[in-house]
Order: sequence, then C-alpha cells, then structure tokens
Amino acid sequence: MHALSAGETAARLGVKVDTVYAYVSRGTLHSWREPGSRTSRFDPEEVERLARRGRPRRATRPPALDFTIQTSLTAIVDDDVLYRGESAIRLADKATFEEVARLLWTGEHDEPSANWKAAPVVLPEPSANRDRLRMAVVLASAADPFRSDLTARSVAERAGSLIATMTEALGSSVDSRTARLHLDDGHPPRRGTIAGRLWGRLAGISPTQGLVASLNAALVLLADHELAVSTLAARVAASARADPYAVVLTGLGPLSGPLHGGASRYAYQLLQTAFETGPEPAIAQAMEIHQRVPGFGHPLYPLGDPRARVLLEHIRAASPDDPVLALAERVISAVHMRTDLEPNVDMALAVLTLAARMPEDAGEAIFTIARTAGWIAHAIEEYGEQPLRFRARAVAAR
Repeated sequence: MHALSAGETAARLGVKVDTVYAYVSRGTLHSWREPGSRTSRFDPEEVERLARRGRPRRATRPPALDFTIQTSLTAIVDDDVLYRGESAIRLADKATFEEVARLLWTGEHDEPSANWKAAPVVLPEPSANRDRLRMAVVLASAADPFRSDLTARSVAERAGSLIATMTEALGSSVDSRTARLHLDDGHPPRRGTIAGRLWGRLAGISPTQGLVASLNAALVLLADHELAVSTLAARVAASARADPYAVVLTGLGPLSGPLHGGASRYAYQLLQTAFETGPEPAIAQAMEIHQRVPGFGHPLYPLGDPRARVLLEHIRAASPDDPVLALAERVISAVHMRTDLEPNVDMALAVLTLAARMPEDAGEAIFTIARTAGWIAHAIEEYGEQPLRFRARAVAAR
C-alpha cells in the first residue's frame, strides 16, 4: 500500500486536515516527509487502525468560547501582528521595547524617559523568578498611594516604573555593564533599556550589542498578542475597575500556565535534551510527556508564527556560530520530517535564552515583562468602557 497524503488520511478518518495535524501534534498519529518534499505522508496501516478504533474522544462541549472584543491596540493580520496599526515585525527591528510600550499605552511614538525608575522594594532570598515577579507587583502596589487613579495619563506614567520594578526583582546581576549598554539601532544611544537590564539579571555570558538587541526584539514581539487568555483575564479585572497592579496580578495567573507564558520552559528542555540525545530521541520523549512537540505550531498561524521567524533571524545575525542555533535547526528539521508544524515564538525564545546561558525559567520571565506592557494597555482601554460588561451566564450541565 502506498503512503497516504494528509487529504487521504483525513478522508479515511472522516475529519478535517487540520484535525489530522492535531492528531500528529498529540502523538495520536505519526507522519514523515520524503526527501526534498514538504508534504506529510502517513502510514496506511496506522491510519486504518485509528479509523477502526474510532477517532479520539472529544468533549461534547465546544472547545472554546467564541466572542469578540473591539480594540484599537492589536490585530493579527495575515502574517503580521499590528500594534495600533503598525507592524510589530518592523518595530522589532527599529524600536526599543520602551517606545513600543508607550505606543500601546498612549498611541504616541516618543518615549521621553527611556530609563524607567524602579520602586524600592525588598524581596526575600532565595525566590524563584516567577514568585519574585508576583511579589514585586504586590510591593510596588503597596508603595503607590495613587494606585486607584485610573486616568489614562496616570496609569501610563506609572506603568514604566512597575515594569522596571519587576525587572530589577529578577535574579541577581551578572554583569553591571549591561545596564549601560545602549541599543545600536541607528538612533541616538538609549542607555538603561529594559532589554539591557534584563540581560544583566538573567544572562550567564557577557553582553553583545546584537544579543541585547535580540532580547529587545523578543520584548517587542511579545508585548501584546490580541486577546490571549491572560489579556482577557486582565481586561475582565479592569472592567471591574481593579487598579493596574491588580490587573497585572490577574494576568500573571493564566500566564504562568504551561500552555501560555510557561511554554518556553518546555521548549528549552527539549533543546537541552536534544544536546544530550540528539533531536529524534528528544522529540519522541517530549511527545510522550506532553502529547505534543513543545515550541511548535500555533492555531493562529497555520503557515508559521512570524514572531518566531523574526526572532530567530535576529539571533542568527547576532550569534551565527552559536551551537544552540545549529542544534535548533536540527530539531526544526527533525520536526518537519514528521509534521507540518513550524516553530512558534516559544521555541525562538527558548533558543535565545539557551544561547544567552539563561536559566530555563528565563523565557517565562521575559514573556511576563513584555506582556505586562500589553496588559496595561488593555486596562487603559477597558477603563474607558462601560464597567462590569463581562457577565457570562451559566448553562446547566447535562
């Protein structure tokens, strides 16, 4: 019997082609690619066994709640993410994270004070970075007597300080010179950027302009992403007129999950294992543990996550000879041989953090710092809407 195409496999199973690839990502079905081809092939005997057994059970409830919220902040259009109508892909090449945050908060391009000042908070030692971020938000809130001022100008003015406080709460400084490193992007030097300060807190190697610029690009690309689950939670809190600190704490809940902000940790572990065993065994192990390949595939980008592509290009330009990059390419190639899945931004973030010799939880910390800018922007926007507009109704379970 000849190998089946994805279309033939879908027809035999009575499902859509997208469902076939979902089976592959969960390890229910296996695929491969013939040399020189990007078309997935499937074992007819395995497909037949699955067809006779019946498709994997699905819940009778819908997989997701489907509703829309009007926003002027972020839109996913074709192969790009737009921040207030501007390409996040292009902004990652030319703007600092601080400038992009201000664009999201105010709609303005300028950032009059790039060197955001952190609030003086004291955290217990030792603490995991995830916990340090949460405690930093709580302590910064307690130190702010005007946290209940929800006017757009006031929230935007204090947001930079909150992000700086969260940044300074991470780990311990590796190289104090990093905070003085400016981004060489054709603009006048901007020192003390969040990217440079994050590098000093998390990286295990000396900084270079290119790698710090790659970290800045990661922050820009992760600043917002439409209505991800953490952003929706943040908007619900803002709808109840929670203060900005409480909004950020609300967003931190969903973000900490392994399917959201914590996803880069599993991609990092995949790469670490691949260093020891090679790509194929590492991928097989990851699929057995997670029922998917961490760092690959995204429901909003069937042709590939553009944020991953841009961030990997930045890293490749900054450190082309790093063995982490060569390993990542081997892992990506091995995944392509079995599926049509492309790397997502979590994989690119794992490559960056591993190349910078950061700890495996660094990706989540970077994601959190970046997305805080988006949560604040959505809070500002939500404060201008009718309060308590998110009131779902329950339906009795059958």
